[in-house]
Amino acid sequence: MPRPTGRVLTLLELLQSGGTRTVAELAERLGVQGRTVRRYVDQLIDLDVPVESVRGRYGGYRLAPGYRLPPLMLNDDEALAVLLGLVAGRRTGLAAAERTAGETAAAKIRRVLPKHVARRLDTLMEALAFTDRPGEFDTPDAEVLLTVADAVRHHRPLSIRYTGRDGRRSDRTLHAYGIVAHAGRWYVTGRDARLGEDRTFRLDRIADARPLPGSFEAPEGPDPAQRVLSAFATADYRHEVTVRIHGTVEQIRAHLPAAVAILEEEGEEETAECWRRVELRVERLDWLPAVLAALDRPFVIDRPAELRDLVLALAERLTSHARRA
Repeated sequence: MPRPTGRVLTLLELLQSGGTRTVAELAERLGVQGRTVRRYVDQLIDLDVPVESVRGRYGGYRLAPGYRLPPLMLNDDEALAVLLGLVAGRRTGLAAAERTAGETAAAKIRRVLPKHVARRLDTLMEALAFTDRPGEFDTPDAEVLLTVADAVRHHRPLSIRYTGRDGRRSDRTLHAYGIVAHAGRWYVTGRDARLGEDRTFRLDRIADARPLPGSFEAPEGPDPAQRVLSAFATADYRHEVTVRIHGTVEQIRAHLPAAVAILEEEGEEETAECWRRVELRVERLDWLPAVLAALDRPFVIDRPAELRDLVLALAERLTSHARRA
């Protein structure tokens, strides 16, 4: 005997074939009683499928005019994958739509899961933990995200209204190269047509995005993700730091990733241990001594002198603690 979920999907297929279906006809096709058909119809309505009730001698049920939705057929593993994706996206700030949209989508899928799959999911969610809090990051407006994505694909200029870090709003014309998700936020990188310079914008700070006539030529060179990382590394901050570190690229990048530091290789191969110049722009220096110590590689601080003092102070504290032990 088919499972109830399968019969609900069969009911949807019957209604999608067009016309009005009587309760008796549907009950015969599904092999159930009339009250069960009404229960299945209620389940479809709960899933936002617009099933209309038609009264009269030849009444029954039909779909709203112009509506057609192919049934979503997922096996157990696929259903779990979709639900976990919705949950993880919401918890890590990568859900582009409003949080309620993700929650209702997950609820709709879960509602038609077989009981044994639902139990497996509940067990997993009880055992699952996240290191960040849900809603910690602002998410972009879904319409803005889709509009920017269309502009990227078709190389169309965009008019955007943007709120900067200082709270000031500005209207800009953007030639968008690509959309990048990084560290729980969404960014768009492209050329500010008025300034004639490449810029990176947080999508959640764009209040409005409208396509403009015309097109532009996408530049060659770094891909959008690399452009975003480079923008972070070269952003204006209070301190400019230059350090020479003896090690491989992998050893240095493990503690100073591309989003934080620019690495100028003085050796020819990434795997070679040699002196490499590292440049950073940071708002504060107090976190850098611990990072340099964690590298466990020889280093020389070229600038600023204040960083040398902080490293020496950390070394003295560590030496003092070791002696007490």
